[in-house]
Amino acid sequence: MAENLGKDIAADRGREPCWRGRSVGFTPLETDDAELLQKWRSDPTAAHEIGLWPRALSSLRDRIERDIDDQNRDDFLVLLPDGTPIGHIALIAQDLADGTAEVYLMLAPQNRGRGHGRDALDALADLAFGELPLHRLEAVTHTENAAALTVLAASGFVREGVRRSACLHRGRRYDLALLSLLRAEWEALERPRSWDHELPGPVTPRSP
Repeated sequence: MAENLGKDIAADRGREPCWRGRSVGFTPLETDDAELLQKWRSDPTAAHEIGLWPRALSSLRDRIERDIDDQNRDDFLVLLPDGTPIGHIALIAQDLADGTAEVYLMLAPQNRGRGHGRDALDALADLAFGELPLHRLEAVTHTENAAALTVLAASGFVREGVRRSACLHRGRRYDLALLSLLRAEWEALERPRSWDHELPGPVTPRSP
């Protein structure tokens, strides 16, 4: 259901990628994406691992509008080559003076475990270090979130430490792992960069 909804939204709007990875593209997040994000955020796994509370659609729409106007963050919808949206990725809390930002990633339930998370993170790092004057990216997740920790490590993020008992969820305290990727570490990664990949073409709107 959610997968079909995402495909319909992409096709109807003719979303065009502005950035690319090996198998995914990025397009700027829009206010009308609120319904799609609400479905993803309501997934029990996302609610547990990311600590998201489902919110009213109108409230989420207002939040997206505020975030779009926030000069200290960049939010994108993650697209497959056929234009199907499969996730939300962002650089948040950007501080260009210090050269720091935090990464955020949420994938649709049916698109997890397929390598798209790593590809999206790699592409976001290429944007942060290849186009923006950032020096350090940070990521925070539960210490028990093995899937996220594996993806982050595969993208070059280094675990720095633990924020003990820093999160309350479902009546239980959780430790949070702090990871980072520095510009010099990104430069040392032996992998193609986003600009080495062919940009996926725009999605052609369907005929009525």
